[in-house]
Amino acid sequence: MATTRRFFIESIEKEAVLTGDEYAHAKNVLRLKEGDEIVLLDGSGVEYDAIINRAEKGAMFCTVLNGRPSEKECKTPIALLIGALKGDKTELVVQKATELGVSRIGVFSSRFCSAYMNENKLDRLRKVAREAAKQCLRATVPQVEYYAGLGEALDSCRSFANKLFACEFAKESDVELASLAGSCALVVGSEGGFSQEEFALAKSKGFAGVTLGKRILRAETAAIVFCGVVAFALGELQ
Repeated sequence: MATTRRFFIESIEKEAVLTGDEYAHAKNVLRLKEGDEIVLLDGSGVEYDAIINRAEKGAMFCTVLNGRPSEKECKTPIALLIGALKGDKTELVVQKATELGVSRIGVFSSRFCSAYMNENKLDRLRKVAREAAKQCLRATVPQVEYYAGLGEALDSCRSFANKLFACEFAKESDVELASLAGSCALVVGSEGGFSQEEFALAKSKGFAGVTLGKRILRAETAAIVFCGVVAFALGELQ
């Protein structure tokens, strides 16, 4: 049986309205029509069953039937900070981190980062996160932000219980990943990695150095693997 189609909207009322990209997808791609059942999401972690009752130009009106808490969200918050990557690699990381349950994603520039970000690219990353959240049946979309510098990105994670900095020149991990408990902030660099000064900055802000094994991983691989290892350690993949 096909999964009921899911759509994010700004707010839930007794009669909710699909507009913009979500309307266009429902109308022109999925060919949904009056009487079809859908699931509406407002990012609160609640799923709302609804039925399409009429469509007008640019809007689709739906009657909301009931709501229930989603069972797909991680119980423990995980944030990922990733150096901006070349091409569409940042989009890949955002997509996979969303599937793995990450609640926040920060993209930053650093000393050896050769990619750049602008508002259009940031909007694209947020759209990728939204589409990935729908595909994996999440009821929330990770917050996606850009930080002009590493220090600003690190400061955004002050409240996390575990602050983990993946570094290619770390000889061994300062913490045992298998025994993690509590919220986790993960940092992975861009293709150029980090400088010794940036590693020292992270350490001064309470981040523990972490190694991801004997082999040098591509930046996008490291980010995805790091999220998966931490999610498993926290019991989120069981």
